[in-house]
Amino acid sequence: MKIVIPGGTGQVGTVLKRALSAAGHDVVVLSRHARQQGEVHWDGATLGPWAGEIDGSDVVVNLAGRSVNCRYTPANLREMMDSRVHSARVVGEAIAAAARPPRVWLQMSTATVYAHRYHAPNDEATGVIGGTEPDAPGYWSYSVDIAKAWEREQETAGTAHTRKVAMRAAMVMSPDRGGVFDVLLRLARLGLGGPVAGGAQYVSWIHDQDFVRAVEFLVARDDITGPVNLAAPGPLPHRDFMRVLRTAWGVPVGLPATRWMAEAGAFVLRSDTELLLKSRRVVPGRLLDAGFTFDRPDWPAAADDLVRRLRSREVR
Repeated sequence: MKIVIPGGTGQVGTVLKRALSAAGHDVVVLSRHARQQGEVHWDGATLGPWAGEIDGSDVVVNLAGRSVNCRYTPANLREMMDSRVHSARVVGEAIAAAARPPRVWLQMSTATVYAHRYHAPNDEATGVIGGTEPDAPGYWSYSVDIAKAWEREQETAGTAHTRKVAMRAAMVMSPDRGGVFDVLLRLARLGLGGPVAGGAQYVSWIHDQDFVRAVEFLVARDDITGPVNLAAPGPLPHRDFMRVLRTAWGVPVGLPATRWMAEAGAFVLRSDTELLLKSRRVVPGRLLDAGFTFDRPDWPAAADDLVRRLRSREVR
């Protein structure tokens, strides 16, 4: 198959391109800074010669959007919104204009669309969309607005001959440099991998190989449309998540951090505490109902595998 991945140069795109190319697919990445073979330039906002890559392709997996690992200033939040909405809109325009449109368009979304809550999991049928939680900072609602606008662009696109799926993805855990697992493990190795603000907030995650398998599953299943949660079925509180990670690496202790300490650390790292403090208790209802099986459904086995792969790469 020919698979086009707009915005495929980040961590998730790297994971997906590597696996799909190894499986024998023709993978083309659309990038603002195309440098390598298999990468084609686009600006993420306007139609151009790149649209020819989509015409005649089999699958489009749109991952484009500014990284959320930044300070949530008004300017950065606006860029996060615009980069997602504009790229989804122009991908839809390219598909609509194609003489031979792809049969499926997988659009990246985010598990952040769900409410900050502890007592119950969020699946696609019964999950609560966030934005009005009384115990969450007001600016967190803008992240929910971004997710809803992102999905709305895909939903309203005039692509009658292309099936559409919105992937509400949790954090994709891979041993690649610069990914979320790399960052969290670095904190643990420094002795800073303890619970943050008590650690009761839930962490939703998915092993990189299960993410790839889920994408392949969604491509193959012609009967699945709309939002689908890409998250392992075993989310767990932050305190337990980090304890398992420390155990996997062999770190005996992790210093806890209060909310204000997390704020200070996020400021130094030019990031935002929403990534640590929002309780994302997300489960993959539709994937499980459709018969998808996870190779790494539980965090201890997933963490052990990621550590093993990272250490093997370090040895080389």
